[in-house]
Amino acid sequence: MPSDSFKNTPSDGRLSRLLDRDAISAWLFLLPALSLLSLFVLYPIGYLCYLSFTSGSFTREGVHWVGLRNYWRLFLSPDFWQVLGNTGYFTVATLIPSVLIPLALAVLLDRAIALRGWLRAAYFIPSITSLVAAGLGFRWLFQTDGAINAGLTLFGIAPIPWLQDTTWAMPVLILLSIWKQLGFNMVVFLAGLQTIPTSRYEAAELDGAGAWQKFWHITLPGLRPTLIFAAVTTAIFTLRSFEQVYVITGGGPLNSTNLMVYYIYEQAFAQFDFGYAAAAATLLLIAAIALVYWQLKATEETE
Repeated sequence: MPSDSFKNTPSDGRLSRLLDRDAISAWLFLLPALSLLSLFVLYPIGYLCYLSFTSGSFTREGVHWVGLRNYWRLFLSPDFWQVLGNTGYFTVATLIPSVLIPLALAVLLDRAIALRGWLRAAYFIPSITSLVAAGLGFRWLFQTDGAINAGLTLFGIAPIPWLQDTTWAMPVLILLSIWKQLGFNMVVFLAGLQTIPTSRYEAAELDGAGAWQKFWHITLPGLRPTLIFAAVTTAIFTLRSFEQVYVITGGGPLNSTNLMVYYIYEQAFAQFDFGYAAAAATLLLIAAIALVYWQLKATEETE
């Protein structure tokens, strides 16, 4: 006869917890959400990774395993490296103002108690505006005979071919993206400011600290998790930018505004090179996952 010490093993305990009525009920409630998540998120991601190792096609007969050939083509393609440089430039140039400007506005609005609600709503309007509609508006403003050039001529400045010049086309897309992201980040920073205890500012005032010292030593450290969140969400927003390019420039002139998502779209639905496009999309997915992982690790360190 086995001893009683072998009757209740750790595996039996885990199994009993899994078969517990509350656990079964929880899994039943989660089942619809998990099914939808698997169908619309996990399966497409898995199929994307599989497609990146094939010739790529929407038909079963057209799929042929090619291994790492699509990734090798990416690294040998001058167009891919140009698009990668465009995306990096666009991301950095959008990210920095999209964090610093909303941070400054949030600090100012946190003190403007009377007008905070109205100003918050005014700055948040771009975030709920359709990006396609905003893109059409910016395209009208910055066309050769548009309102911006009309204003410049009033000051004796010659019209600038904003959307036809390789130097000026990308700044137009960056300006639109900053305008779009500004309100969301401002509201996030306002929420973060509410979590900083006012007692810290009162103690700093008693010690004779000035406005800049309070901002540098109290506000910024208190907003570190919020800053990380805003930076990561803005970076992901810029990495997945498509509507701006599609509506305003179409990737031109001379491929100078072609960003990664638009490049993937062109390769998949203009060139019908689905395997190659899937490889580029997989690399973009890895970059986004790396950003989210860094955010989680950095947030854990601040807690």
